[in-house]
Amino acid sequence: MDFMATPTQDLFCRNVFHKTIMKERLPKSVFKSLIKTIEEGTKLEPETADAVATAMKDWAMEKGATHYAHVFYPLTGSTAEKHDSFLIPTGDGTAMAEFSGSQLIQGEPDGSSFPTGGIRQTFEARGYTIWDVTSPAYILENTNGTTLCIPTAFVSWTGEALDKKTPVLRSMQALNVQAQRILKLFGHEDAALVSSTAGPEQEYFLIDRNFFFSRPDLINAGRTLFGAKPPKGQEFDDHYFGAIPERVLSYMFDVERELFKLGIPVKTRHNEVAPGQYEIAPIFESANIATDHQQLVMLTLRKVAEKYGMACLTHEKPFAGVNGSGKHVNWSLGSKSQGNMLDPGDTPHENAQFLLVCAAVIRAVHKHQGLLRSVVASASNDHRLGANEAPPAIMSIFLGDQLTDVFEQIKTGGANSSLPRGTLTVGVDVLPPLPKDAGDRNRTSPFAFTGNRFEFRAVGSNQSIAGPLVAMNTIVAESLDYCATQLEQATGGDPAKLNEALQKLLTQIMTDHGTIVFNGDGYSDAWHKEAAERGLLNLKTTADALPALKDKSVKDLFTKYNVLSERELDSRLDIYLEQYCMTVQVEANLTLEIARTLIFPAVVRYQNELASTCANLKFLGYDFDMKTLDKITTLVKGLQDSTSKLEEILSKEHESDLEVQAEIIRDTFLPAMMDVRGYADELEGIVADDLWPLPTYQEMLFIR
Repeated sequence: MDFMATPTQDLFCRNVFHKTIMKERLPKSVFKSLIKTIEEGTKLEPETADAVATAMKDWAMEKGATHYAHVFYPLTGSTAEKHDSFLIPTGDGTAMAEFSGSQLIQGEPDGSSFPTGGIRQTFEARGYTIWDVTSPAYILENTNGTTLCIPTAFVSWTGEALDKKTPVLRSMQALNVQAQRILKLFGHEDAALVSSTAGPEQEYFLIDRNFFFSRPDLINAGRTLFGAKPPKGQEFDDHYFGAIPERVLSYMFDVERELFKLGIPVKTRHNEVAPGQYEIAPIFESANIATDHQQLVMLTLRKVAEKYGMACLTHEKPFAGVNGSGKHVNWSLGSKSQGNMLDPGDTPHENAQFLLVCAAVIRAVHKHQGLLRSVVASASNDHRLGANEAPPAIMSIFLGDQLTDVFEQIKTGGANSSLPRGTLTVGVDVLPPLPKDAGDRNRTSPFAFTGNRFEFRAVGSNQSIAGPLVAMNTIVAESLDYCATQLEQATGGDPAKLNEALQKLLTQIMTDHGTIVFNGDGYSDAWHKEAAERGLLNLKTTADALPALKDKSVKDLFTKYNVLSERELDSRLDIYLEQYCMTVQVEANLTLEIARTLIFPAVVRYQNELASTCANLKFLGYDFDMKTLDKITTLVKGLQDSTSKLEEILSKEHESDLEVQAEIIRDTFLPAMMDVRGYADELEGIVADDLWPLPTYQEMLFIR
């Protein structure tokens, strides 16, 4: 098939075993049972699995599949998969295709070679993948064939979660239980399953592939450890929403076609602020499916880039001095019967159910701000948070003028009005008047209300969205639980008492937790001072943020709602601390190697050339200025001293306590690396271009 000529609507879900395909291929009773599991969360019957497996195998083989793969998401943050063939030898020289319900439901990858944080020892190898019926299977295409991919959870032999999917599913289950209690208070006795939804906006950089392979730091660390600021950076803001370069646009078309075939509803593409930076964004999906799709988006972005001679960088800060990349996770909750429960309507002051859910989110973010900061903590995101393109490390909520006014009214006795949306008149007759939102947007807020959802802007571009979703789902579930309990006790089951009880509860929440609301400039120094006065946390680095996972309040939260046991939570703290330490250690080793084997030799060659030229000119009687040579000599000495200091730091024995080691790395490794970089970057501006061993920012960011 010529996919280039195929209409987009015909491409969408072409490689997905979706509901329409299921309805066509499954017996009616089996299809109804499966849909009930997907939409209502009921248990999956074994006979249903057998019928689904047969239909799935036939469909996949018709599309050329010879293997199936259980796809799972270990705590590395990456995607993992184990491939098995459909073909089974019969013993008579032939083979038959076989795929049973038990094979669909369960696989067995190694349960110890992935990060476990002590849950499984190296000799304890058994682990299981379990079919996630709520996330549709799909076909992954390769030039030499296709593979049936089955999204799965990944657990240990003892049943503990070794992955990122299982806690997402558990948190969504907890959220539904508590949301149903709220809906029941408002008279909705038979409400459909309430699910959290997500729409993650993915930012990324594209550079020429030749440059990528000429940079050992990009290959091994995903970011440049050296690089002087180019003469032109992003100062003119001319790249933002600019005309997309032709090669990049061709790449985007190809990426979108591949994603459409996988049923991923990407909608937006544009140039981002930094040169060479772009964004792709989907529309909302169920949080679990959005998590799986987000992993596929990152894989597809990288894979298709190779086809166009480019490399796709999803590191949070691949280039110093220009904007880094985030992954803004738009989050909401709702159901088929209720719609979006965070939609305020035209008169939010009259929308009691919305006000309660919104207040529950405000309470949740304030009460669990440390947890929210910890789930976006990583060595790479530390370079971005607090910079000009990202929110600060201080958690706060932006509500906008309209909702802020409504909740201020509630605090003082009751809301009686909402600021009108109004009309925007530009003053040009040929331009029509536009409906104007009742409030502005705030890009400096880490957790902003944006019309009918909250946007968690602090998530890093290279991170799985699973951790942030688990946190948001669970803290809101806890807050809805609190609200439901307070209202149930206050009303005693009498609906006539609901309004009075609700007003009292909303006033109490805004009085106790309203300090988390901030609509101002999150970049300003004044906000840091004000946030401290409000008692808000400012966990600037990963070493500061991750210990929040061991707080009693966090352990109580996750264990109460059966999202993570204490053992599972402790394992994640160990894993993330270890990943932080290993990431910076790798970067420090790379800094040392590149400085000594690439930069230092090039600088010394130029120093010798310059010294020889100066000597010759002096011999010929010319009065030659030695300032450049003197400066280079000083910088070379600084480069040598700083690399020696970094080497000394790296040679010291590591602390066995991961928290202590993370603090040491933050306080010693990173400053020492910056010292080496400082001398090298200054030398880049002096050494002859033909001798400089690394592609420069000017080349990488501006050559298309």
